[in-house]
Amino acid sequence: MEKPHAICIPYPAQGHINPMMKLAKLLHFKGFHISFVNTHYNHKRLLRSRGSSSLDGLPDFRFYSIPDGLPPSDVEATQSIPALCESVPKQSFEPFCELISRLKGGEESDVPPPTCIISDGCMSFTLKAAQKFGLPEVLFWTPSACGVLAYTHHHDLVERGYTPLKDMSEVTNGYLETSLDWIPGMNSSNYQLKDFPSFIRTTDINDTMLNYFITEAAAIPRGSTVVLNTFDALEQDSLNPLIVLNPRTFTIGPLHLMQQHIENDQVKHIGSNLWKEDESCISWLDTKDPGSVVYVNFGSITVMTKEQLIEFGWGLANSKKDFLWITRPDIVGGNEAMMPPEFVDETKGRGMVTSWCPQEQVLKHPTIGAFLTHSGWNSIIESISSGVPVICWPFFAEQQTNCRYSCVEWGIGMEIDSNVKREEVEAQVREMMDGKKGKMIKCKALESKKKAEEAIAIEGSSYLNFDKLVTEVLLRK
Repeated sequence: MEKPHAICIPYPAQGHINPMMKLAKLLHFKGFHISFVNTHYNHKRLLRSRGSSSLDGLPDFRFYSIPDGLPPSDVEATQSIPALCESVPKQSFEPFCELISRLKGGEESDVPPPTCIISDGCMSFTLKAAQKFGLPEVLFWTPSACGVLAYTHHHDLVERGYTPLKDMSEVTNGYLETSLDWIPGMNSSNYQLKDFPSFIRTTDINDTMLNYFITEAAAIPRGSTVVLNTFDALEQDSLNPLIVLNPRTFTIGPLHLMQQHIENDQVKHIGSNLWKEDESCISWLDTKDPGSVVYVNFGSITVMTKEQLIEFGWGLANSKKDFLWITRPDIVGGNEAMMPPEFVDETKGRGMVTSWCPQEQVLKHPTIGAFLTHSGWNSIIESISSGVPVICWPFFAEQQTNCRYSCVEWGIGMEIDSNVKREEVEAQVREMMDGKKGKMIKCKALESKKKAEEAIAIEGSSYLNFDKLVTEVLLRK
């Protein structure tokens, strides 16, 4: 009963649940009792994707769920993000407090009382709960440091009149190419409005997402500690201003590489994928040559039009390269994602299309030569850690910022125009796989991989920061 006890609560979307699960496993390895809190909706999806006993957990790693306030649904898809942002802070606060009371009051006699809360940075309503129960709270921001830094300036962009837009024509008429040189940590060459998270692309001063992130970013100085899934050597310029906002800011990534320090196999089997993974793609990759396959995955939230899907498909087909393409059933807004039979015939034997996969395993596979991605942070940092260059097609949130840094600051990628055309897809795939520029980008990606490995090695920056987080924050009496 003397064990420290961390309550871990991710924002209810796949890209947030995965890194929180990795952090929870690391804390469990350090001797913490873990209570992992999903929403009822995602709890059910995990049971469906991973099997009815997958959330039985361990005596000291347990799963709980609370309501998100949205209407019940059995759809295999991410819920509306604006609807979650409206509902969760209001509807989940009381149930979350009730759960803490239960755990604290000893209703489960074999559970030590909670000693800290690890909450997603986008769930700052939990700070009120932490105060109420006198528990230290860590805000775990799952985006990149550059993405978080951009969110902290949404308020300034409103104050200075850059957003809301006068009308939506400003998205395409060149207005988003307005240069900004007044933001500490972001004043490198020609930083533009279009490199900011997409939530500034609104004409409504009351826009849900714009205001949600202004509120959440304002909580950074209030959290006792901020944790980021990145490493110093990659993002020091972006980290410096964040450390000014909250001096107790710790970089502990890449978290999926930090997992190698977990010797206890008991937690290895606990997974967090909300879709069922198709592992047959690994044996398909085993039949291919080193560096010959393009991996394509637009993440758990991106939706595109049927036309965009077809342009990507024919671009891949015409490149004549082998590809592994992950297309969720819901990637084309509400319709089954289907390519025409001619595409299937054209790519027989060199293309595999499936609905979800174990991405870390795929990116580590020696056959992967490039990654066509939406630029979500988990995908970018997993790419960096595997030395795989990226072709970026950002969709929303801070993916625009990650794309900018990948292609301009870090030199590990190339960007595809949002108005995607098959000729551009074909040209970029060929350049990345065979071209001179592609070779230079690949070298940069391998340099970044080396730095990531150094960060998580014993005595590396992330390894030491994780140790400090545990001893100086979470175990401090």
